[in-house]
This record gives sequence, structure tokens and C-alpha cells, in this order.
Amino acid sequence: MIDDKKISEKELMRIGVSLPDNLLTKFDNIIEERGYSSRSEGIRDAIRSYINHYEWMNDIKGRRIGTISLVYDHTKRGLSNMMAEIQHEHSDIIKTSIHIHLDHDNCLEVIVLDGDGRDIKLLAEKIISLNGVKFSKLTTVPSTEKL
Repeated sequence: MIDDKKISEKELMRIGVSLPDNLLTKFDNIIEERGYSSRSEGIRDAIRSYINHYEWMNDIKGRRIGTISLVYDHTKRGLSNMMAEIQHEHSDIIKTSIHIHLDHDNCLEVIVLDGDGRDIKLLAEKIISLNGVKFSKLTTVPSTEKL
């Protein structure tokens, strides 16, 4: 867990970030709704959350049961083929998947997994990083022997 609340002013680093207008507008609406005092405070919180998620992902070990939920643009050239190829490479841990057409361009897929945590993480990272994947979420729990 990251604790940067006690950092002095002189330890702060200034950075510049370029974002699409629609993304920044959504982010600004969220930080206003959540009551952040500044955009910087919201960005620091988002970065902390991203780092914590990354550290959690690195701790997925041993036999795990899990799901990868994702929304993707199936009209993105080559994306469906790449996803199928990746899933075939990991067919030993994929137990089933559900595919739903949300609209003309977007699909929801839920992939159910059972296997070694490192293999599950590798599969999730391959799929999550594909261009055209709009949303993704990996959820895992220990196998039933550990529950």
C-alpha cells in the first residue's frame, strides 16, 4: 500500500499529461462529484489505485479461480482474431466464456478461468493490452481448497 500523504512540498514532482478532451471532461466531473480539492489530488488518487492494482496483480499465485470481464470493439481490425489466438494459447486454463453483442460495435465477454495464478495473470495482461479493448477487469479467488 502506498502512503504518499506525508510527502513534503519539495518532494513533489510536476508532470505534464496530454489527454483527449472527452476523457478529461469525464475525469473532471468525477473529481468534482467525489469532492477532490483539485485535479492533481484526483490524479494522485488514480495513480495510487493503479499502482495498488498492479501490486495486487503481481501477488496472484498458486491455483486460482477467476474471471476476465471485458468490453471491446469487435469492428477493430484484427482484434477478434488476436483474442481468439490468445485464448487458444491458454485453453488449458479457460473453462468457458460468454459472449454478448451489446450493440453494432461493442461486445461483452466473460472468460471463466481455473489454473495457476501466474498463467491467469499472463492471459489477462495479454487481453487487457489489446488495442480496442475498452474495459477489462480481472477477478480471482483462491481455489476451494483454500476457502
